[in-house]
Amino acid sequence: MPETPARQIADDLRARIQSGDLAPGTRLPGEPALVQRYGVAKQTAANALKLLISEGLASARPGSGTYVREFRLIRRSATRRLSRTLWASGNSVWAADVEDRPLEVDRVHVREAPSPSWVAEALSLPEKEPVIVRSRRYVVDGEPVQLATSYLPGSLARGTRMAEPDTGPGGTYARLAELGAEPVDFVEEVRARMPDRDEAETLSLAPGTPVIEILRVAFTVEDKPVEVNRMLLDAGSYVLDYRFSG
Repeated sequence: MPETPARQIADDLRARIQSGDLAPGTRLPGEPALVQRYGVAKQTAANALKLLISEGLASARPGSGTYVREFRLIRRSATRRLSRTLWASGNSVWAADVEDRPLEVDRVHVREAPSPSWVAEALSLPEKEPVIVRSRRYVVDGEPVQLATSYLPGSLARGTRMAEPDTGPGGTYARLAELGAEPVDFVEEVRARMPDRDEAETLSLAPGTPVIEILRVAFTVEDKPVEVNRMLLDAGSYVLDYRFSG
């Protein structure tokens, strides 16, 4: 199927961004310039710019124009970030993703609630068994990039730092290890989808930007599930890095 004019324009601009011809922070040609150069309608030019915004390559500044995004993509190393060496040393699993970049957890909400049916099934709990629910929003370089909600068995996490906003050095996995429930195996399911209105607003997503949804279950050496974590990532801010040994 031939590309649409909007995609052809976006392809040209994307190539210039990736080659460095259009550096981060550079203002992209506006709609009038694209109309004149490509001989297309104004709406086609607007759609081309929107495509780059939805891909995370550009950002719109109201009243000023569309600019090459200055935000550096986060390389999420699924294997490295879950290494015991990382969290056992007191670091957050996020240390593997952002290194020395500014990271803020600007919204934290912790509560105890009956487990949803899918959480109860994942944790091998009776339906509506109480769980500790930890909801967070992560901000990197001043931009919201991820929402995460963890569910932990109430009988295990109740009365511990896992039921508090600050879980302490090493985070949840270090606290689980102290209780003899150290996570050693993980299963992640990954899918891409469009966000709902609340998700798009909370992550400050441009219209048309998809999200990556990751559902992770952590297991002890006895194959007992001790945490379910549902993560929602701004697809325009991430590269997913998976490394396997044969």
